[in-house]
Amino acid sequence: MTAAIIAQTRLRLGLAALAVGAFGVFGSPAHARGPEGIADVAEKVIDAVVNISTSQTVEAKGGGSNTMPQLPPGSPFEEFFDDFFKNRKGPGGGSKGGDNGAGPPRKTNSLGSGFIIDTSGVVVTNNHVIADADEINVILNDGTKIKAELVGVDKKTDLAVLKFKPSKPLVSVKFGDSDKLRLGDWVVAIGNPFSLGGTVTAGIVSAKNRDISSGPYDSYIQTDAAINRGNSGGPLFNLEGDVIGVNTLIISPSGGSIGIGFAVPSKTVAGVVDQLRQFGELRRGWLGVRIQGVTDEIAESLNIKPARGALVAGIDDKGPAKPAGIEPGDVVVKFDGKDVKDPKDLSRVVADTAVGKEVDVVIIRKGEEQTKKVTLGRLQDPEKVQAAVKTDEPPPEKLVTQKALGLDLAVLNKDLRTRYKIKDTVKGVVVTNVDASSDAAEKRLSAGDVIVEVAQEAVASGADIQKRVDQLKKDGKKSVLLLVSNGDGELRFVALSVQ
Repeated sequence: MTAAIIAQTRLRLGLAALAVGAFGVFGSPAHARGPEGIADVAEKVIDAVVNISTSQTVEAKGGGSNTMPQLPPGSPFEEFFDDFFKNRKGPGGGSKGGDNGAGPPRKTNSLGSGFIIDTSGVVVTNNHVIADADEINVILNDGTKIKAELVGVDKKTDLAVLKFKPSKPLVSVKFGDSDKLRLGDWVVAIGNPFSLGGTVTAGIVSAKNRDISSGPYDSYIQTDAAINRGNSGGPLFNLEGDVIGVNTLIISPSGGSIGIGFAVPSKTVAGVVDQLRQFGELRRGWLGVRIQGVTDEIAESLNIKPARGALVAGIDDKGPAKPAGIEPGDVVVKFDGKDVKDPKDLSRVVADTAVGKEVDVVIIRKGEEQTKKVTLGRLQDPEKVQAAVKTDEPPPEKLVTQKALGLDLAVLNKDLRTRYKIKDTVKGVVVTNVDASSDAAEKRLSAGDVIVEVAQEAVASGADIQKRVDQLKKDGKKSVLLLVSNGDGELRFVALSVQ
């Protein structure tokens, strides 16, 4: 009996020790609050982070003296004033006293964040923080408010550079290398959320090179560090105190942080800032091509394994790609020594390359790699994109058509050009109808599209198309690659099943 009691006592002591050990490893407060270096980073850089205050004069829309004041988004007083002014509405929704006319112009204010990169008074922030502002002020960490001037903006990356004259010595921060970030690295965000300046939050790098389709050069750092309204334009730091991103966007159904925030990586920011400081504008490289992704079907048609690169769908007649010998149907797989996995890769690397630089562009043409030398031009802004004009009106007369690939096809003539508004420069076979259950319908081919090439060979009739399709079937191909034009002559490649 005594031995059994002793054994039970030892077992309980062992379990207690195990529990203490587990808490020491997994339950330590040090691990719960993250690395010790966060406080050091915040203390080092806090004075370089600023609040950005802007004002804009707008026409009053009505309400007279009862118009609700404009508050920073997310301000603690926003809900209070909203309820207050709603309760002051008179019968019928008008304001008391019968004053329903528009009042005089008034000023609206907004707040954001920024950071000092040069002690002479140079500040980086988001373009949307200062867009359309009549007046911009920089508010330092100690509360000093100084009027700032706009140096330049880049809408495509949502970045802006400001300049102000400091009244005392400043603290600045430098850019780090965002390419060295790893998933799980700790980061620190500092900014002005909900008008609460000098707010420090911490989290980790959740993802890199995130494309959320907000612009042509998306490559965001995703973080779970708390980022809210007013954090826009503020810096994201690594634990060395270097800026590795500019906090720009959040995904949130409520307007507050749910742990999904996005920052423009410092590699992009540094290049944009340098050009804005030097030229006051962006001078991006330009290749002069229209590109699209390489799907598995397109890759199979072009004998590319694995599917990769950016497929050239069209060439600008005045662009640098044309004299270099790049053609529609080429797939760009490397640009200036950098691999191109998809169209976004090519867009970013071309934009980041200096205007006038001669670069090697590696393409795949008919299954073989070739290298073309291209001297980059300058991308003009704004880019002009014209939408295709199509019509779903039924044909006024019966046409001689041929069916192939789920399409009704007809030879282009004057009547068809007029009906579908197809330019005279567009050559090929026009689509007059699409079978709703066909692969062509899934790939969004529609009446008025013009098939220019089939398997990289020009076609002039439905019979030409059927002949090419029959040959591909005999060769054991699973899909056929079409070069399709809209009425304006804009080209794209579409792969359709031949089974």
